[in-house]
Amino acid sequence: MKIKRMLALVLAAVMMFSLIGCSAKNGSGKKIKLTMWCIATEGDSNRGAYEKAIDELKKTMPNIELEWEAIENETYKTKIKSAMAANELPDIFFTWSGAFLGDFVAENKVYCLKDALSKYNDLPASMLGNVTYADGKPYGVPTTMNVVALFANMDLLGQVGYTEVPATYDEFIDCCDKLVAKGITPIAVSGSETWCVTEWLEPMIEKTIGADALNDIFRNGATFDNAGVKSAVDALQSMIKKGYFAAEGASLKNDDVRDNFAMGKYAFYQNGTWNCANFADQEKFPGFIDKCRVTEFPVIDSTNAKLGQLIGGPSDTLAVSASSKHAKEAAEYCVALGREISHYGYLSGAGLPAWTPTYEANDINALTKAVAEICNKANAYVLFGDTAMGGSDKDNYLEYVGKVYASEVDGAGFTSGLKKAVR
Repeated sequence: MKIKRMLALVLAAVMMFSLIGCSAKNGSGKKIKLTMWCIATEGDSNRGAYEKAIDELKKTMPNIELEWEAIENETYKTKIKSAMAANELPDIFFTWSGAFLGDFVAENKVYCLKDALSKYNDLPASMLGNVTYADGKPYGVPTTMNVVALFANMDLLGQVGYTEVPATYDEFIDCCDKLVAKGITPIAVSGSETWCVTEWLEPMIEKTIGADALNDIFRNGATFDNAGVKSAVDALQSMIKKGYFAAEGASLKNDDVRDNFAMGKYAFYQNGTWNCANFADQEKFPGFIDKCRVTEFPVIDSTNAKLGQLIGGPSDTLAVSASSKHAKEAAEYCVALGREISHYGYLSGAGLPAWTPTYEANDINALTKAVAEICNKANAYVLFGDTAMGGSDKDNYLEYVGKVYASEVDGAGFTSGLKKAVR
């Protein structure tokens, strides 16, 4: 009998210490349910990074139970704004930095992440610039850093005598002319997703007027009524009129355009460098990475612009709703999740890490390595226009970009229209 009592006491003690240990590891030890929205849909280059990061946090933060939903890019933009207005946000949500997040911060809808971020020392202060606002405090955690880049299928370029990606604008135009003459479609872009059209227009504007001038327009309120902007718009429309862009692109989604490029239907594809992960996918596109090259769009006007001026930067961001019932815990989870997405996103080629790598990264694909070299030589970044501008300015800008692609306005119409519509 004494033995049984002693065993019972020992077991009770073991259970007590186990609970204490569990409580110490998990905080309160109480299960907390959090919700999250993001754009890492099936097929998105960041999907794997999200899945691995969430699995990692199941081990390190087991008291958090995350329910997450991924929504297609364009649909997400509408959904998140509607939820913000109705105070129906999830605990954690994906957002773009700059004015996109800034509009929500200004409405006091976002929880400050200063305390949660202070526990880490491997996130460079420079990465927080786009998520820090008037009060000097950060409201988002950046995950990956990406820029707009020009991808080329060297098999198709080789058919018109190009063994390297055109290094100058004149060479680019010559290459496209020769591709058209040979019956090869030079370019396609998703006309149904206007942000994809900006991935062509913005580098062309930047390489005409320079990064400083474009930053002044997007971020500092300078007028769109600029001769260089007009010239760049006219240059894009000239490319459309000459048959460089696939007509089918007007109705295609970006994922379809991207996959068609990887399957050899078009010679060039210009979009975010998160696509490196897709193009390196040997199961989906066997051997394509060996024929794909990545570079920046060439300079159009060297009196104002130069190589190394890029569109992009740390933009993909996670944030926490100020109305979350578990805002403090959500903030801690959000920061930890952002850090892991940065880790796994870099390893998969979905982007450069916003967080300083503290791990081996020897198996990065060749395209991502090339992007890293491009960024190492960069001298200026301009945040994506629909991220840098907020509110109705952004909406009016995208409306006019759509009109450019549809050939409803030329350069003069674009600049004069936005001079009135923006600010």
